[in-house]
Amino acid sequence: MSVSSILTRLDQELSSLVSQWNAYSTGIATALVLILTYAVMTRVEPEIHPMLLARQAQGSPVRQEGESPVYRGSSAPHGLPLNTGLNVKEPGASKWSQGRDGDLRDVWRRAVSGPPDGEGAKATGRILTVFGSEKVVEHKLETITRQIRLVGQHIASQGGSKVAIYLPNSVEFMATLFACSFYDLTAILLPYDITEAEVISMLQRSGADTVVTAPGAFPFDSVVKSYPSLRQLIWVVDEGNQHLDWNEIPKGMGGSVNVSTWQDILNDNPATAAGDLPEPGDKSQIKDVILFYQYKSGALEEMVRFSQGNLVSAVSAQLAAVPTRARPSQADLFLPAASLSSSYTLVLTLTALFSNASVAFNSVAGPSADLVLATTGVAPTVVVATPQTLLKTHNESKGKTTSLISQLSHWVQTRSLIQEGAMPASSFLARYNDSLRPEIGNTPGKLRLLYVAEAVGTDTPLLSESVLSDLRIFTGARVLYALAAPKVAGAVTQTQYHDYRMQGDGTGSHFGAPVSSTEILLKDSPRHKVTDTNYTGEIVVRGPAVAGGEASLGVDGTMRVDNCLAYAPGVKK
Repeated sequence: MSVSSILTRLDQELSSLVSQWNAYSTGIATALVLILTYAVMTRVEPEIHPMLLARQAQGSPVRQEGESPVYRGSSAPHGLPLNTGLNVKEPGASKWSQGRDGDLRDVWRRAVSGPPDGEGAKATGRILTVFGSEKVVEHKLETITRQIRLVGQHIASQGGSKVAIYLPNSVEFMATLFACSFYDLTAILLPYDITEAEVISMLQRSGADTVVTAPGAFPFDSVVKSYPSLRQLIWVVDEGNQHLDWNEIPKGMGGSVNVSTWQDILNDNPATAAGDLPEPGDKSQIKDVILFYQYKSGALEEMVRFSQGNLVSAVSAQLAAVPTRARPSQADLFLPAASLSSSYTLVLTLTALFSNASVAFNSVAGPSADLVLATTGVAPTVVVATPQTLLKTHNESKGKTTSLISQLSHWVQTRSLIQEGAMPASSFLARYNDSLRPEIGNTPGKLRLLYVAEAVGTDTPLLSESVLSDLRIFTGARVLYALAAPKVAGAVTQTQYHDYRMQGDGTGSHFGAPVSSTEILLKDSPRHKVTDTNYTGEIVVRGPAVAGGEASLGVDGTMRVDNCLAYAPGVKK
């Protein structure tokens, strides 16, 4: 066929098309162009490659009879050691040299000195105490260092060795914890606002000889009568009550308890005294930290003794659990809205201090704290909260999305998370629901990261994938959901930073892959047997963050097809 014939045929076809063109053709063509343009203009790349979410943990190539393979997270694959510490390098050491694991003393030294050369701007974070919406007090790091040294020296000079800390979230709580580390004292973290009988039981079981607490919260008379081993009591008195005489011992106590106040310990020494921490070369043996794990109401709390190696290993795992650019830094303000007596909250707070982030303490933090109330007065960027708190926030926000437009806006944002794998972008439709969001902090919208943990064996509510997805939309922050257990410092497993998936109708839950300080396996249990095709059984965790090196959690779990840990069917509804 010649070129002229081809051109003639093409001319005839075009003439036929034009002759048949009408208004319907114009409408169809216009719609097609609009659809293609919208698809191109609104295309969003997922924040992480889907294959990295399809297999979030690696199983060992060999498994034992009655056991599943041993699973590790992708940040600590088989063949490499689990994270054991903070890799602290001595001044002047090469950046390529191997550092030591460190301990809690190194956490505070880093908080005071700032990051080492080559790891960021030489800046330190701030330490704040929040008193309602109008009063926020900033504490100088030098002042807290002085408190650490003077309180530690006072307790040690009076013969104390086991120090129970019974305080709400506060600067004094953390200062006492660090004082115990610097002065070879065992720190005992008591859950705050528990019953009188529970306080006495925990003191007896831990063998505490010193208590640091606040007036009005500690049953002094009952404890002294029921627990004669108590030798020291340090009151942390607020400004309004400092004029009272808190050193007076009630009649009948026989002077067996040495009573003093936090303020007197500080005021009895010159303002310039003890401004520096003990020398970094101090090789004294640091003591353990004792925590109490609370199960269901009325159940006996489990006493767990963590070495400081367990704690710093858990801190290093949290640093590795998020992308480098998303780790806490000097630009962040961290707020623990859950109790510091929980190992998960404590580890995250230590992580923030080690990262030189600013930290705010609020005494309203607790199991059922109101997130809006807990963040009043500050603008946090990173928050750790309890499942009860977040479920309450979710229900309140969800109840406001009742109109058709708000539901459509919510659907569009959910679609961005689940199908596109990206946090919802700002748009006209998305901004319609901004007024329905909880006002977290005095500058809403700054929150970027939200931590929450399911505590094994407790009556905390289980957060579904649907609830977690809604929380990302309502708060505008990424949510990391972890599994916490009695003998594990920090988290056993934790969801990935970019994991926004929702399977099915979203009623299921999972806890992600093991963090870099743990590995898990599943063993035969009375209810489930491990088979070649179904890895379901009792959860066992090992690693440097585990007290004793290995612990059975007492609950059954299962490995999903994406190698994420979830409860076995029927464990918790």
